[in-house]
Amino acid sequence: MAQCLQCEAELPSEYRYCPWCATPQRRKLVEFFMGTDVDAGRALRVSRYLPERRVRFSVWDETGEARAAVSIGEDEAARLAEFVAPLPNKPSLLDDLRAFVRR
Repeated sequence: MAQCLQCEAELPSEYRYCPWCATPQRRKLVEFFMGTDVDAGRALRVSRYLPERRVRFSVWDETGEARAAVSIGEDEAARLAEFVAPLPNKPSLLDDLRAFVRR
């Protein structure tokens, strides 16, 4: 049994809201990312659960139904963020020449 985050009443851990005071028992941030090209109409939903410190991805189809989901921990989420982060801009040949002339 878990305790309510607000009123401290005992409740099963799978409850999302306390049945006595209605306080949400899970805290999460949610973002949707729309598909492109052949995946237009589909979406990726990313939920960050707090304080559990896990991230859940779910793939939604054109009808609004979740087709697949997977959860990853904070370490894997950080690794994923690094993987999808934009690559640093490589200086162009013109930038290299300008830097050389300034010396």
